[in-house]
Amino acid sequence: MAKSNTALVIVESPAKAKTIEKYLGGDYKVTASMGHLRDLPKSKMGVDIEAGFVPDYQPIKGREDKIAELKSAAKKASVIYLATDPDREGEAISWHLKELLELPDDKTLRVTFNEITKRVVTESITKPRAIDMNLVDAQQARRILDRIVGYQLSPLLWTKLRRGLSAGRVQSVATRMVVDRENEIRAFVPEEYWLMDVVLACADGGEFTAHFYGKNGKKCELKNEAETKAAEAEIRSSPFTIAAVKRTDRQRSPSAPFITSTLQQEASRKLNMTPRRTMSVAQQLYEGVEIAGVGTVGLITYMRTDSLRVSREAQAAAKNFIVNNYGAAYYPETTRFFKTKKDAQDAHEAIRPSDVELTPERIRKDLTAEQHRLYKLIWNRFMASQMANVVYDSVSIDSVSAGWLFRATHSSVKFPGFTKIYDTGDDDTELKQRPLPELKEGEEVSLKNVVTEQKYTQPPARYTEDTLIRAMEEKGIGRPSTYAPTMSTILDREYVVKEGKVLKPTMLGETVTKFMLERFNDIVDVAFTAKMEATLDSVENGEKDWKSVLADFYVGFDKSMHEAEAALDGVRIKIPDEVTDEICEKCGRHMVVKTGRFGRFLACPGYPECTNTKPIVVEMPGQCPKCGSRILKRTSKKGYAYYACERGAECGFMTWDVPVKDNCPECGHTLFKKSGRGFKKPFCINENCPNFLPEDKRGYVKKAAAPGPDAEAPAENAEAKPAAKKTAAKTAAKTAAKTTAKTTAKTAAKKPAAKKTAAKKTKTAEGEA
Repeated sequence: MAKSNTALVIVESPAKAKTIEKYLGGDYKVTASMGHLRDLPKSKMGVDIEAGFVPDYQPIKGREDKIAELKSAAKKASVIYLATDPDREGEAISWHLKELLELPDDKTLRVTFNEITKRVVTESITKPRAIDMNLVDAQQARRILDRIVGYQLSPLLWTKLRRGLSAGRVQSVATRMVVDRENEIRAFVPEEYWLMDVVLACADGGEFTAHFYGKNGKKCELKNEAETKAAEAEIRSSPFTIAAVKRTDRQRSPSAPFITSTLQQEASRKLNMTPRRTMSVAQQLYEGVEIAGVGTVGLITYMRTDSLRVSREAQAAAKNFIVNNYGAAYYPETTRFFKTKKDAQDAHEAIRPSDVELTPERIRKDLTAEQHRLYKLIWNRFMASQMANVVYDSVSIDSVSAGWLFRATHSSVKFPGFTKIYDTGDDDTELKQRPLPELKEGEEVSLKNVVTEQKYTQPPARYTEDTLIRAMEEKGIGRPSTYAPTMSTILDREYVVKEGKVLKPTMLGETVTKFMLERFNDIVDVAFTAKMEATLDSVENGEKDWKSVLADFYVGFDKSMHEAEAALDGVRIKIPDEVTDEICEKCGRHMVVKTGRFGRFLACPGYPECTNTKPIVVEMPGQCPKCGSRILKRTSKKGYAYYACERGAECGFMTWDVPVKDNCPECGHTLFKKSGRGFKKPFCINENCPNFLPEDKRGYVKKAAAPGPDAEAPAENAEAKPAAKKTAAKTAAKTAAKTTAKTTAKTAAKKPAAKKTAAKKTKTAEGEA
């Protein structure tokens, strides 16, 4: 077969291939492997432990045509560039391609692109290197380690607990963290304390509120009612004097640009996006989007990173943009540098826009709604990280009576700095309080009122997806590419469920965790798992041999397996029912949670005498505006979420709008908001209230035909079952429109409309299969 002078570049996704081919020109043919083409077999463990942990890699079934296509293209090419993602798994995919396609060493090179822009792509292609076997070996060690744990431990869970269960190094630890937090909440004993506020009047008629701080200059708490009443009696009979007035400039620095974990946390908090969805949309932004007047361009740098490093070129571009658009005062005196944590891999830059001139507003029409929201978040965070501090004018006034100290504080923004473009979303109470009067030290003020309130300490909050990811990162559990799949796994396996945004363990999750703690403590030990992650990093750095790491781990694991099998011979562990507060209306028993082929549901424990079942409902904040009963979240037959009174038809209240925890300040009724991702301003639905917002002004595209669970949800208000379908449809429509404009109607009709949508990669997320 005659060879051509054309170089072959192999990437992982068609979207990235299309973008890169435009940059490299006619001398290069760019094609996509569509992720992994070779892996461990699914039907067996595929690792020969006795022979020294030899993996049995096999071509993935169904990929034969793609393998043949790449082999043919490789034979014709003058040189082959393996340009898979710039991480451990990407390096391993390149190695697998080289082995599977039998590519010769003398014409096979490895290139990586930290961002998909013309400058970076054309520069990187001139600086190829060999495949880094240390990275490959670190990925092999992780893959085989997780395969051994999964394929040897999961069958034990099947036989002793329930079929279909799984265990893994990272997922089991994540589940344990959620279970441990639940146990902390159960064991928590609330402690009483009291708040005391005083309203003080000035000589000029002004007044202000001060909060209890302490006694005799030291901070302390009022622990009970008797202590509070004694303090109140003393201050009512003694004068108040201004002890100190302090006015200072308080500065606040911007947060660092995003890394993988912080992007997932902030997207969850601000955009209500799951970690998996965040990474999917980020992948689209990285691989390339068609921008009017620019062409196809990757909008962000590589999104799987734990480094805070930023290139000099990006810093210079940011400085130029800030100075030109906001003024020199908004740029700090010295360029900002952020310190990457000690155990980070530091393989790539922080997540940032590839071109700061492509502002979110400028390219809004070229992006889907999700792409725009996530890109705006990344762009704003990076630009803010390079801007000057925000400066607050802070005032603190200390008032003293009979030795009891009360403090009033207020802050106002003196210079907005980075908050000009980035809303931190923090609840700064000092900014919301009324300005304080002008007072001097030694001046007397009079007591106008005393307000006391009994409080109790609160248990630690349950994890949400973003706070669990933060905790995993802090403890060294997992790596950037494992956070999203770990969240999906523990939810899919029903070890954990989401109630609103919080994560709560199921009885299944608690039972499996208890079993693991008793029999395989190392697997669910946070410190052990973190140490293993550090060991894999040592393999990547060339400091340890990957097979030795596996051998060291397997000695203890194999011993635990044999001990567990012997101890549990003939034993079947029962998973307790999760008892609820729902009462069976047929027999009066407390209903329990069961799991069926369609998910979790409520069932009467009196089966078979009582066969009553019903779907699980989620209790929402607030009260029914008609009768004051609970509001429950339900699902219509067409899959849309709606909210209704727990009394059902007896009351008749039903809405598509989401109830929130706040009440209307005018009428006291529960406020509602339009459903969907992102922030939505709450509104009042009480028609007799001055704050009432009519339905046609709530932002609906169309009105619901008639209230009821079988009606269609209002467009853009429905919680559609798969959110990704909406994005794909929008993307497809945009691409079809552009294709039509560029080609004849006949050609456009033949081309698939969904070309722009980033192809879903088949590569297995680094960590747990």
